[in-house]
This record gives sequence, structure tokens and C-alpha cells, in this order.
Amino acid sequence: MRIRRRLPILLAVVLIVSAIALIVTLRKHAPPEAARLLPGADGFFYINLKWIRTFNATGQLPPVSREPEYQKFVDETGFQFERDLDQAAFAIHYPQSWGGTAGSSSEPRFSEVFVGKIDSSRLTAYLKKLSSSIDDYRGFDVYNLPLQGRTVRVAVLSYDSVAVSNHPNPEVIRGIIDRSRKLASPFGGPWLLRKFYRKVPLASVSFAILRVKPDEMSALGGLGSWSLLFPKPAVAVISARYLRALHLRAEAFTDSDADAQAITEKATTFISLFHAAEGAVGSQGTDVDVKAFFNSLKVEQSGDRAILTAVVPPGFIDKVLSEVPSEAVGPAKPPKDQEPSPPKTKPDSHRNPAIRSQ
Repeated sequence: MRIRRRLPILLAVVLIVSAIALIVTLRKHAPPEAARLLPGADGFFYINLKWIRTFNATGQLPPVSREPEYQKFVDETGFQFERDLDQAAFAIHYPQSWGGTAGSSSEPRFSEVFVGKIDSSRLTAYLKKLSSSIDDYRGFDVYNLPLQGRTVRVAVLSYDSVAVSNHPNPEVIRGIIDRSRKLASPFGGPWLLRKFYRKVPLASVSFAILRVKPDEMSALGGLGSWSLLFPKPAVAVISARYLRALHLRAEAFTDSDADAQAITEKATTFISLFHAAEGAVGSQGTDVDVKAFFNSLKVEQSGDRAILTAVVPPGFIDKVLSEVPSEAVGPAKPPKDQEPSPPKTKPDSHRNPAIRSQ
């Protein structure tokens, strides 16, 4: 009789423990929440600056020289990207000519979610001054900022997160707002992100998932180099982990073993050229950290995947940063089109979030 009475209790405990374990496992393999808020796109980039600061991986970065535009933003909002930004997630919308998701746009467009220590009252006051109009969407203010002939839309999602998009369709940022109001689900997020995030190594502080269309990308200046490595379309998953050194991993997911073999052979050729150039860089050619980096470059094929790995020693990073010309960290003019990238030591990486999306 006692066994019969205890059996339902034991069964309930087992079910609860199993459900908790399932939720934890799903959360473990789910993309970060900031990335799950993003719309469907052709590429994604994410960086966790809070983790990077925890590892003290930015301790050797040169000081940031603030240009007047950024200094004004800091003065009015109290927000400093180098200090207060914890996470940044970007959706990359390829132009229509690439068969992408940028709608009628002829150039790439971006949607972003920023998470950090935000003074929402000061930020909204600043956005009101810049916006040409403000739309109300389900209780959220969407600030329309005119910039270089296009509209940048900004919405404060919560006390610690902001959404930005320069996609021509206003429904894109509205979708981000809708997703931010729902209970975060490990099953949420864009299809491309969900499918390939499982390929991102655990504890990665940054990753990128990109559709590679070499023929279409070669038509846009500065991106033609993709066609030198990728003979056919593929999906690239690039990640970075900091484990006493920066571990880089790039995987190309192709449609066939032959395509993966072609990428592997081309990458091997490039690595051979790197090794050949190593001996022609003067005194750096015998530097321990430089040699360790070049020696760590490896490429291999695994079925329909081509995999490139490298380990960047902290000393190598310090040397690269110490040789950056002083004018490289001085004031600079904002570029016409800002592609998503990890925070840099240059001031253009610490702009107004609305400006960063351009």
C-alpha cells in the first residue's frame, strides 16, 4: 500500500525533474535572447561584451578618442559603448539584387538589438531631438531618424535594451517589438539562426552566421574576395571563444563534398602563402606569438564542411594593437554604410546606436 501511495509522488518528481532538464538543455542550445528578437535575415552577428570584460580580454585596448558627435551622445544620454554595452546582435539584410531580405533596397540593410546599462529617460529625450516623427506602436514609441536619405527607426524595448533598424519596411522593427513582449522561448528566433546556432561552440563570446553568395557579392565593391574562396553558395559559421587565448573557428556548410573540398584546397593555398610571407616580415618573423598564430592555422574537410581553426595568443593581439597608428584611433568621419562588426578601438565603433546602423 505504501508503494502504491508513493508511486504517484515519485512519478511526479521524475516528470518535474525531466521537464527542468529539458528546459535547461533547450536554453543551453538556444541562441542568445537578443539575437532571438531579430527578424529573418541573410546573416547574423552577435557579441557578448560583458563576457569579454569578465575575461579582461579588452584590458590592452588603446584608449578611445571621442569625436564631437560621440561625445555629445555620451553627454546627453550618459551611455558609453565601451563601458555600458553588454550585448549586441545584428541581422544583415542582403540587397534585392542578391535575392536577399532588404526589400526594395539596393544596398545591405541592418537590424540591431543592443543590451546594456541604459538611462531610458535620457535616451528618449535625445531621440526626440533627433527624430523627424514618432510613431506609436502598441504602446512603444518608434523614433524615425532621417539619415543620409534613409530612415533609421529606434525603439526602447525595456530598461536595458534598444532596437534599431534601417530596413525600408517599418514592419521589421515592429516585429522586434512584438517578440520582445512575449515570453522568451528557446524555440524562437529566425530560421537561419536557429538552424546553424547549434554549430556554434559552447561559451563563444561572438559568432556570425552568413549566407555566402559569391557571384552576387562580387558585384558589390569590397566583397568580391568571397568568390576567391567559395566556388558556390554556402553558409559560413564563424565563432570566437576566449580560453586563455582567442580561439577562432570558421565552418563552411556546402551542398556537396566536392564543394567543401574545393574550399579546403583554396584555404590551404592561402595558409601556405601566409607561411611563406611569415619569413618576409622582418623581425616579426621570429616572434614567438606571431609564429604561434601562423602555426595554429589549420584547415580540414569533414564531409560537406570545410573547417578552419586558429588560436590567437594574447601577445599577438597586444602587438597588433600596439602598432595601430595613432591617427587610427583619432576622430573620423562617419562612413556612408556601417556594416555590423565587433567593437573596435576606433571611435566609429562607439557611435550613437542610430548612427551605427548606417
